[in-house]
Amino acid sequence: MAKFVIECPQCGNSVEASNFIFAKKKIPCSCGHIIDVKTDKLSSKVCPHCGNTVVYDQTKGEKAKCPVCHELINTTTHRSALAEFTCPTCSCKLSADKNASLYDCPLCGTTINVQERIAKEKIKNEGIVSVVKYEGGDNVLVWKHPVEDFNMGSQLIVHESQEAIFFRDGKALDLFGAGRYTLSTQNLPGLEKLYKLPTNTTEYFHSEVYFINTAAIMGIKWGTDSKVRVLDPATGIPLELGASGEFNIKVSDARKLLLKVVGTTGGLTATDVIAETGGVDIKSMTGKFRALIMNKVKSTLARSIRENAISILEIDEQLDVLSVHLQEQINGGLQEYGLILPEFFITTIVTPDDDPNFKRLRQQGADQYLRVNEERIRKSTVIAAGEVDAAQAEAAARVKLIGAEADADAYRMQAAAEADEMKMKGYTYQQETARQVGVGAVTTEHGGAGGSGAIGDIASVGIGLGVMKEVIDMTKGAMTPGEATPSVQTSEGWDCPKCGAKGITAKFCGECGAAKPVAWDCPKCGTKGITAKFCGECGTAKPEAWDCPKCGAKGITAKFCGECGTAKPEGGEAE
Repeated sequence: MAKFVIECPQCGNSVEASNFIFAKKKIPCSCGHIIDVKTDKLSSKVCPHCGNTVVYDQTKGEKAKCPVCHELINTTTHRSALAEFTCPTCSCKLSADKNASLYDCPLCGTTINVQERIAKEKIKNEGIVSVVKYEGGDNVLVWKHPVEDFNMGSQLIVHESQEAIFFRDGKALDLFGAGRYTLSTQNLPGLEKLYKLPTNTTEYFHSEVYFINTAAIMGIKWGTDSKVRVLDPATGIPLELGASGEFNIKVSDARKLLLKVVGTTGGLTATDVIAETGGVDIKSMTGKFRALIMNKVKSTLARSIRENAISILEIDEQLDVLSVHLQEQINGGLQEYGLILPEFFITTIVTPDDDPNFKRLRQQGADQYLRVNEERIRKSTVIAAGEVDAAQAEAAARVKLIGAEADADAYRMQAAAEADEMKMKGYTYQQETARQVGVGAVTTEHGGAGGSGAIGDIASVGIGLGVMKEVIDMTKGAMTPGEATPSVQTSEGWDCPKCGAKGITAKFCGECGAAKPVAWDCPKCGTKGITAKFCGECGTAKPEAWDCPKCGAKGITAKFCGECGTAKPEGGEAE
């Protein structure tokens, strides 16, 4: 036979019933009401899991579930959280949640202060209260002890993360931290100044005791009650946004909170700050600080988006930044009341997906992204192609330079071999050259084959001396590679020092684009046509050119101006 507890719809008292086939279907309650199990089996209560007021079937006993969150709703643990008391008007036995504040008697309609009624009945049954301790719920910031009469010698117990304050005639007096205290005139100096405390432990004194929870209460939900009008910083398009999230709250100044917020009320819970009385509908939120929080959220959210140039399309990336700004602004208002938000989170930004302006903004963002991506790809392609062309040109120039260096090395090797051969035979360059010129003069048309005329010989010798000089100069250059390199400039053109191109007549090399080197004469050893930065004969650095400050002559390398004789100024800047 399965038993269950059914609640009387008149007085709220619980009566035991049964599901057995022959069990009574009508059960009398102590209040005189006859409970019809068939019609009164459905009852309503606040689900301890989801907080919704739901209707459930009591005949299912402990297996009854909440129709919203599907959690067990009628277990022994939940029933043990009920407190029994009597109505002060009709004396009917009632039961309510231990943490409930007010309860309306179903028989006479009297509004009962549950905590005060429970405490008074406890004192009536057990005598005056001897232990003062916190008996509120987990989400309570400030809880007022229902008993206001205490005797000296009573024990005050304050838990960790709590404070207790004695109140008298609207003034916050003595404050106690965590610990166990025996109430006496020594630790109640504030009360002693107001009125003479009793010394006899059988007598009592009147005072109000508030317990303040200094630990942070977590996970309080919030949401904007209307849309926030903002302008997208990038385009100036007007949009309406919604926001929601959670925050944690704690007491920062107990005295200030009691004086400015609690006053003479029975306490303050987390839902009193910004309560949701209608489920998840943000429009139904109530609470003492709802207006303050909503005002700060809306104004700060719109201002932060504008000042930080946050794009609406990228706003989810800035939720942490916006959360910090909102936390700072809200705390500035709450600190006046002794409260603080240690954490504040924006978890959701609701965008107007059906708004034509938002659709246009989203399309513009997509188009801009595609254009930027295409431009990036095009630039990458151009850069890659340019790098390939530059690499090919550099490789071609390197091949030409290697070929030129190989020709020069071959020429030097040939000249060196000829010099060694002449040295072995015992005659000089001049003798060999004169011999070759003489042979050539004899065979030329000036002297004829085998001719021996004196005029012809002199003419031939004259011609041969010019030719001989050029041959000697060329041979000396090939035989003495360690000597200074002559200028790259020739009578027919100049040679590129970068890629090795020969006989260039323009101002720039047609192969690699190098500029024609400017030759200079060494002022120390007199070497001519130098194109390097230092003289190859004596190592003297290329003189810095300067402009005459008197006559305006340009590119002077000497110590004095050749036009007016002005000396080179000290610290003169090179051209």
